[in-house]
Amino acid sequence: MSGPDRGPYVLEAAGVSVRFGGVRALTGVSLGLRAGEVCGLIGPNGAGKTTLFDVLSGIRRPDGGRMLLDGTDITRRSPVWRARHGMRRTFQRQQLFGQLSVAENLLVAQEWRGAGLRGRRARDRDRRARAAEVLAGCGLTPLGDSYAAGLPVGRARMVELARALADPPRVLLLDEPASGMSAPERERLAAVVRRLAGDEGCAVLLVEHNVAFVMELCARVVVLDLGTVLAEGTAAEVRANPLVREAYLGGTA
Repeated sequence: MSGPDRGPYVLEAAGVSVRFGGVRALTGVSLGLRAGEVCGLIGPNGAGKTTLFDVLSGIRRPDGGRMLLDGTDITRRSPVWRARHGMRRTFQRQQLFGQLSVAENLLVAQEWRGAGLRGRRARDRDRRARAAEVLAGCGLTPLGDSYAAGLPVGRARMVELARALADPPRVLLLDEPASGMSAPERERLAAVVRRLAGDEGCAVLLVEHNVAFVMELCARVVVLDLGTVLAEGTAAEVRANPLVREAYLGGTA
């Protein structure tokens, strides 16, 4: 478990609604993330989890409601703007640069910062040092020179996480990060997320169908059902909620 339960929100969705034609994917959803917090987002298929991630990351503009970063309205800001202000996201379907090595995937993630006042060699040295540091922290150092396209699913997901961390994030949105991972890989993932939140103060929101993984890792859990927030609280509170048990946990604790 990790994460503070007080303090201002770094990222906030306020009354977000999204429609696809006549279908309401999200209705008045509000959710906030604090620095150093790991929050889980769960719910049955079709609950609106990925749609909410699309709104948070700027891929989709909501039909109603606002997105706030440090209290400032960013509803109309692009995904690129959000990424350059510390928001990172991974996806259900891996989106690595398969023709590049694992290390090169991390170098590319740092390239946007441009020249600044430093020379090219100094910047390149700093980027490679950062990439090596992140690879080591994610247990990926032996794979640094391997092509990303040839990796098994679990390793590829860890590389995608490492790429999201190469330029240090303030907010990290993880979409099904444990899918396809072995038990040891999930343990490594959990350790990386805990360290990121606890040591670096990053706000983490993760969508994950592995409920046991979410309940073990997250200080707070939010449950979506049919596009609305069904419940919110600690793992124990969510497990004990009869509405959640009926809608999502199969009537069992």
